[in-house]
Amino acid sequence: MIELRTPSELREMEAAGRFVADTLTALAAEVSVGDNLLDIDAEAHRRIAEAGAESCYIDYHPSFGASPFGHVICTSVNEGVLHGLPHDRTLADGDLLSLDFAVSVDGWVADSAISVVVGEAAPADLKLIDTTQRALAAGIRAAVLGNRMGDISAAIGKVAKRAGYRTNLEFGGHGVGRTMHGDPHVPNDGKPRHGLVLEAGLVLAIEPWLLATTNRIIREDDGWTLSAADGSRGAHSEHTIAITDEGPLVLTARADGIGIPDNAILPAGVSVTGA
Repeated sequence: MIELRTPSELREMEAAGRFVADTLTALAAEVSVGDNLLDIDAEAHRRIAEAGAESCYIDYHPSFGASPFGHVICTSVNEGVLHGLPHDRTLADGDLLSLDFAVSVDGWVADSAISVVVGEAAPADLKLIDTTQRALAAGIRAAVLGNRMGDISAAIGKVAKRAGYRTNLEFGGHGVGRTMHGDPHVPNDGKPRHGLVLEAGLVLAIEPWLLATTNRIIREDDGWTLSAADGSRGAHSEHTIAITDEGPLVLTARADGIGIPDNAILPAGVSVTGA
């Protein structure tokens, strides 16, 4: 069921968005060569407990997961692109790390993801990450009243294809509210002027993810991590946004400005210093 949120409910959701944004900003800035994925998860867990928030992941057990997730953040490395299960792995120079993080604050959920290279970055990895970020901004730019879901999807797919990547439609964005995953589904490619009409109060997680040389994924033996079928690199960018009368409200906006288009609205107290 698709639910529309009132302006007052959207203001209540800003606390979750700010917490998710601040946590991802801190984790991405602090991660370095030699860090262990389990330590990243532990730091995210510490921040959740300190804030009195609630993880959306730790007990999460959907049909596509082999068991309850058991951790509070997804850490996908190199060929891993989605649902990366934290485990005893030390990050090496040049690793491409995607962090996907969702929490509930006072009953409202926000969900966001960021990809970074640890240590020295290969140009191909930077291009891949940049494309997901530009695709995210394009999708959000299209998230305006009167447009349709297909306009968001087509905008994402257009950026990806122009950069030479293929899209995968098995996993994409989704509705967000009292729970992490709700209706509607937001594909990462589609046809303009098709699908659901976008209305004020609709809250979506828009999340382009791409693989360098394929659009096929496999599930790893841990029962969660989704990786490129050909072993190539993956990147993932995501924001939680709301459709409003004034434009797309980016609830998980970070100060770096990544993924935020020029028609976006920022939550109260959030400012962008650069992109």
